[in-house]
Amino acid sequence: MEELLDVIDETDVVIGQATRAAVHAQGLWHRGAHVFLFTADGKLLIQKRSAERVQYPSVWDCSVSEHVKAGESYPVAAQRGLWEELGLAGVDLRPRVRFRMNYGPNDNEISVLFSGTVDPACVCFDPGEIAQVDYHSLDELKNILRDKTLPLSHWFVQLLHWFLDLPSEMKIIETYEESQWMKICACSDDFNRPFRQTTEVVTTKSSSTESR
Repeated sequence: MEELLDVIDETDVVIGQATRAAVHAQGLWHRGAHVFLFTADGKLLIQKRSAERVQYPSVWDCSVSEHVKAGESYPVAAQRGLWEELGLAGVDLRPRVRFRMNYGPNDNEISVLFSGTVDPACVCFDPGEIAQVDYHSLDELKNILRDKTLPLSHWFVQLLHWFLDLPSEMKIIETYEESQWMKICACSDDFNRPFRQTTEVVTTKSSSTESR
């Protein structure tokens, strides 16, 4: 069965469901999750997407980028991506920002960026999704952005710009302070409470699949 995504409006309210292919073909708003994983010495894990990926093959991306599946929350999608792509489980993640952005033609998303820490010795990436991983300091990433020495996905460029306080195409919905995140941890349902859901289903004739 083809993967379903929640279809949302521009305020992040779920209004239906559709296949991934239909969502992209029709430009429907949907959800995404990204993760920045840092080593103990402050280097960011970045991944080179495999040549077999449909979108942005063989370019560099942030630690994890995932679509949020139908019925999933942002944190669950992020943790699923960590396990499926990097073989990491139970990572302590902190949400940093929720934003809306156009990721490409007909690719409209509201996404949450999370951050966490990683021990490189624990990483066991999926070669079907990832060609290789590397680690760079923020200063090195600034130079990469400036000199364009590595091909980066469009959304990774925008995420880095925001993280480095540079101009970004991200339209910020909210940022998360440390005190707010501690409250969320104490009552995990709080993070999903703003995302009200209706029961309408978006119908489509499309049946093909597409991977980010």
